Amino acid sequence: MIEIKELYKSFGQKKVLQGVDLSIQKGESMVIIGGSGSGKSVLIKHIIGLLRPDKGSVFIEGLDVTKLNEKDLYKVRKKFGMLFQGAALFDSLRVWENVSFFLIRHRGISEKKAKEIAIEKLRLVGLVGVEDLMPAELSGGMRKRVGLARAIAHDPEILLYDEPTTGLDPIMADAINDLIVDLKKKLNVTSVAITHDMHSAYKIADRIAMLYEGQIIETGTPDEIKNTSNPVVRQFITGSAKGPIKIEGVTDE
Repeated sequence: MIEIKELYKSFGQKKVLQGVDLSIQKGESMVIIGGSGSGKSVLIKHIIGLLRPDKGSVFIEGLDVTKLNEKDLYKVRKKFGMLFQGAALFDSLRVWENVSFFLIRHRGISEKKAKEIAIEKLRLVGLVGVEDLMPAELSGGMRKRVGLARAIAHDPEILLYDEPTTGLDPIMADAINDLIVDLKKKLNVTSVAITHDMHSAYKIADRIAMLYEGQIIETGTPDEIKNTSNPVVRQFITGSAKGPIKIEGVTDE
């Protein structure tokens, strides 16, 4: 479904991606882990075509999106739905208008039909009777669910999750994890998530890939990652301050 080959990206003197290779199968749930500033968000922006690489390719169902013009890239983006880190709802729009925004603006669906679709998608994420509320009236967990309903509103083939549990308490975060797993089964989508929350990663992933110093240094099932002998991966998944990963601005002295 998605194949990333020898992907490089720098911003000025800062080298972010340094030869990323990763294959994601159709229907698979891939979780990309790594520390803050490791390039996870940059990588996911390349997958959806929001950034162009300095070198390398990103294939979506065999099509190299790095070579496409904006018109053809727009067609490919229709395959994607994305849950942004902060849900990214429009505060001035009601819940159903947020969910159906893409359908109305880009697919020309009538407001009546769009609202029906929005209510259906809200039900899929466990929300009933909230369609006429404003985002300010929602809890953090509810906002995430509305963001997820918007991501699936146009029936995408691929779902991207940007830190899906950030800002949530542990119980609500686990509820979102359960929802991600449930939607994967119900919708038969390919999922790609970036996170540093290992509880979430273990729960939603079929496979986990770790991004470190611009490269994928290990890929495996949750059990394989838990039992890794790689000292970098082990330090990250255990959350230890001691190890080969150095904390920026902190010395060992």
